[in-house]
Amino acid sequence: MATNRRVSRVAELIKREVSLMLLNGIKDDRVGTGMVSVTDVDVSGDLQHAKIYVSIYGTDEARKETMAGLKSATGYIRSELGSRVRLRRTPEVLFLEDRSIERGNRVLSLLNQIKNQQTQETDKDMEL
Repeated sequence: MATNRRVSRVAELIKREVSLMLLNGIKDDRVGTGMVSVTDVDVSGDLQHAKIYVSIYGTDEARKETMAGLKSATGYIRSELGSRVRLRRTPEVLFLEDRSIERGNRVLSLLNQIKNQQTQETDKDMEL
């Protein structure tokens, strides 16, 4: 069992290397349909499994294509991680879509709508 510090260091290293691979390493055209960024990596305590959370900007169709491309490139990404990151065993890689940025934007827009409505109501009250 690795220490928490080691797990977090390995997670950051995997995040950096996968981000670099997404920029210029993966040749699959489906990965390029949506703008992809790695938001987080969760590595298990025994360093055997890595969940890579990606944020994809684009339409729903582009998201599906990008996730399919990432799923098909999993073997390549794992083998590249094995050569770039020095670990006894290369972790199994699983890509998960992270929609937290979308949810955050939605919440902010709702809060802005509420604020605008309240401002309009106070302006109407001031006119009376």
